[in-house]
Amino acid sequence: MKKIFLTLLACVMTALTLSAVVKPGIEVLRDGGFKQLQGKRVGLVTNPSGIDNNLKSTVDILHQAPGVKLVALFGPEHGVRGNAHAGDAVGDAVDPETGIKMYSLYGKTHKPTAEMLRDIDVLVYDIQDIGCRSYTFYATMGVCMEACAENNKEFMVLDRPNPLGGNKVEGNLVEDGYFSFVSKYAIPYLYGLTPGELARFLNEEGHIKGHAKLTVIPMEGWTRDMKFRDTGMPWVAPSPQIPAPENAFFYPVSGILGELYIFNTGIGYTLPFECFAASWIDADALARNMNALNLPGMKFRPINYKPFFALSVAVDKSLQEVHGVQIYITDFDKANLVLTQFYFLQVIHEMYPEKELFEQNTKRYNMFDKVCGTKEIRERFCKRYRVADIIHLFNKDAEAFKQRSTMYYLYHKGSDLGLVDLP
Repeated sequence: MKKIFLTLLACVMTALTLSAVVKPGIEVLRDGGFKQLQGKRVGLVTNPSGIDNNLKSTVDILHQAPGVKLVALFGPEHGVRGNAHAGDAVGDAVDPETGIKMYSLYGKTHKPTAEMLRDIDVLVYDIQDIGCRSYTFYATMGVCMEACAENNKEFMVLDRPNPLGGNKVEGNLVEDGYFSFVSKYAIPYLYGLTPGELARFLNEEGHIKGHAKLTVIPMEGWTRDMKFRDTGMPWVAPSPQIPAPENAFFYPVSGILGELYIFNTGIGYTLPFECFAASWIDADALARNMNALNLPGMKFRPINYKPFFALSVAVDKSLQEVHGVQIYITDFDKANLVLTQFYFLQVIHEMYPEKELFEQNTKRYNMFDKVCGTKEIRERFCKRYRVADIIHLFNKDAEAFKQRSTMYYLYHKGSDLGLVDLP
């Protein structure tokens, strides 16, 4: 029986590998004999999404790599092995699989200290991100790179796909006074870069203190037109509410709205970030009114459901039934993902003007503005609840950023072109 099980497992692993048309950075590093890490003491920043195409953890790959000494692990939000919930502080510990010291980069310490980095030569980063500014892993990458620059350590990124592809750029840059861990750097809300490309941009454009000794191990086979499903790679949830690659599409659709704590966005149900709902909404009327906008690449259907859990009692104390719309992205390239939630607020204000939406939870203004990267979006929008009043402000930086960031691209636009020569 055991032999049969092992044979089946081997077949599954082989099928996974054969279906992948993209090699992540960790596989490229391994196929090259780990030459960039030979004889070096290595620290690794990762979580469960750091895997090869056979689902083997980068922790275990580097721990077993000949000529490489893995001496420290660093865990962002949710921890190295993914055993912490969103927002929970992650304490220092020892990895039970390898016996290697694990340091927390979420809670009191976001940035590795000189003491944490003392016994390493190079800090390696390998995490699947989702290409959105308010998703904090890119911020962890940035402060780690900064810490390496300050302490004369090398920094390496094992590159992975942007699940949204490499062409989707939406949103304004973060303004002074609104930088935080959910808006760490002056980049658009959707920035259209892989982790390796973003690291190059941050390093060379002066967004971090100092200048890191940066090495990026590029993927093989990835091109800018690829969404994650096109890669054939296995998906491991980088956080609990992104269980599938498609959830990365919806995160920017409703994530800002979720900061108000007055609507359910599918969190606690089976559709995280895919809904706009509340107990007092007429679902059929909302669906009609949202579809009447004819938003490019977007459709809406009425939905009624009862969440199974709430992330915070402040969001929903009773877990009552809610009514609203489920969001469908029918043409990803045509859709403006981020503005969709503001169109929802526009429609819901027209339907229920007495609700005074932003006045229901004024304590959330601070976080809402940080995620937006400015208070101007909220203040302008609240005057009339019209997307037309914020669309110029929202869009003003996207094209210039996209043009500037092209010099840091590692990959071509077309699926038949392959890897760009590195400068």
